[in-house]
Amino acid sequence: MQEDLGLFQTIEERHSVKNYDPDFVLSQEDLEDILHAANLAPSSWNLQHWRFLVINEQSKQEELLPIAYNQQQIVDASAVIAILGDLEANKEADSITQSAVDAGFMSGEVKHLLVDQINKAYESSAAVGHQLALVNASLAAMNLMLAAKAKGFDTCPMGGFNAQKFLESFDIPKRYVPIMLISLGKALKPAHRSSRKPLSEKVFYNTMK
Repeated sequence: MQEDLGLFQTIEERHSVKNYDPDFVLSQEDLEDILHAANLAPSSWNLQHWRFLVINEQSKQEELLPIAYNQQQIVDASAVIAILGDLEANKEADSITQSAVDAGFMSGEVKHLLVDQINKAYESSAAVGHQLALVNASLAAMNLMLAAKAKGFDTCPMGGFNAQKFLESFDIPKRYVPIMLISLGKALKPAHRSSRKPLSEKVFYNTMK
């Protein structure tokens, strides 16, 4: 296991890497540490809207390659993590809130009210489930990338892939929507550095007038 970097150093040093060492093998222990950190992301009502599909068999990465428009990192990275959002996360509300009750974090009365609130929100519009799946799974994705960098590994989020073909080829149930693919491994060469506009152009206080 590699020593973790500090948080601010990790954020500063994380860059999207597209060239990976194809011979590097990520240990199962490190992979699970990274996924554990991703799973600690915050989420609306604690519904934990994400699912992670780990693609780390070479044959499956090669199958994914044309679906991801032949981006070489798909096959050179140690793994590709598909971030999926749960469109029906409200179905988890009862079990999640019950675990909070069992742990003494919540009363049974509050649980009942909360589950009812969640279901009503989801029933109000299909757009609610889609929006929450997108936002909350993205929070988990960022946790994953920072955790990987803290352990000395590299990542790149990818939105360029054929979502429909991905769903079909990897047997994804209709309940889940693909949010992004994240390559994970060891950089073969440093990432291209990028710049950021100054905060003075990005930050506003109290009004945007």
